[in-house]
Amino acid sequence: QVQLVASGGGLVQSGGSLRLSCAASGGTYRRYSMAWFRQAPGKEREFVAGISWLGGRTDYADSLKDRFTISRDNAKNTLYLQMNSLKPEDTAVYSCAADENSWPGRGTGRYEYWGQGTQVTVSS
Repeated sequence: QVQLVASGGGLVQSGGSLRLSCAASGGTYRRYSMAWFRQAPGKEREFVAGISWLGGRTDYADSLKDRFTISRDNAKNTLYLQMNSLKPEDTAVYSCAADENSWPGRGTGRYEYWGQGTQVTVSS
């Protein structure tokens, strides 16, 4: 099974950018579909973006697709989330997830492996 460690969160001003990383170990990373989710205080965890095994297919939450970009480097066993034009409402704990299914979709229950979250705080 794969272990996931997310990093790259922090405090940023509105309009700024951050790049999150999710390092994978164990398992065969390139065989996992990956995704980012986020959870803001008092809210349910929500899908942010997903990417297929080889990166040929991506999916984004409708409200985020113009500002966020998901990518992966299978040689480095790392998943990324580039976040631009950040807004205060993007403040949340961001977590990465993996599953051996070729395309798990957007549901949290569809992903078997989860990393710990990394906090992103956007100040106004």
